[in-house]
Amino acid sequence: MLLLATSLLLLLLLLGPPGARGGGGGETPRPLQNVTLAIILPQNNTAYPWAWPRIGPAVERAVRAVNADPSLLPHHHLQYFFRGSQNGDGVCSETMAPLMAVDLKMLHDPWAFIGPGCSYTASPVGLFTAHWDVPLVTAGAPAVSFDKSIYHSVTNTGPTHKKLGRFARRVCARFRWLEQVLLLFHDQKVDDRPCYFAMEGIFEELGKANITRVDRVFNEKLLPVNYSDIIPDIQQTGRVLVFLSISSPPHDTVF
Repeated sequence: MLLLATSLLLLLLLLGPPGARGGGGGETPRPLQNVTLAIILPQNNTAYPWAWPRIGPAVERAVRAVNADPSLLPHHHLQYFFRGSQNGDGVCSETMAPLMAVDLKMLHDPWAFIGPGCSYTASPVGLFTAHWDVPLVTAGAPAVSFDKSIYHSVTNTGPTHKKLGRFARRVCARFRWLEQVLLLFHDQKVDDRPCYFAMEGIFEELGKANITRVDRVFNEKLLPVNYSDIIPDIQQTGRVLVFLSISSPPHDTVF
């Protein structure tokens, strides 16, 4: 997680601030200008890999390291303000996150945002930051719908489901699995729907290779799943099976 936070901060340093890398010896000392980061992440739900208890210590250490070395940001001081993106149930909220983003923008006018990580929360915040022309750096927001023509302010430092789909397409091409694929995935239609978005990336990319795709959704928590009923579907409709489920904690996706 230290590597993650450091990479986010280094990216911001490379992007700017304007004129920060100029100057040399003999300059007249001047007051430090604040470089403000706005951070929007789940406050205490560590089921999310980008939750604040996981990321916060690394961010604080990285900020201290940057401020301790004047050569990294000459004449500038790095600081951050944090707001939580989860609701009263402890899950990512597409209502709370944009409200927190507006508060941070109005109160602190940040140079960049770190987070949100969940796709549903990153979507409205990404539209705001695109309008404000402020960078948004996230290790999440992996859904294929984050089109750069719309979400041009968003930079993903982590893997995305579009890349997962490209990998699946290359695997199918390598082994000549080009006839029919059955996509079987768990979907609770709550929270950030990790299996749905992961399967969406595979579904979209396989379609670009003209591979016939059949999808089937199951929900073990809603109704008991009789897997013997699924076997005939695999035999009749799928030459290749892609299976996504969820184990505990709820955001560990397994193949």
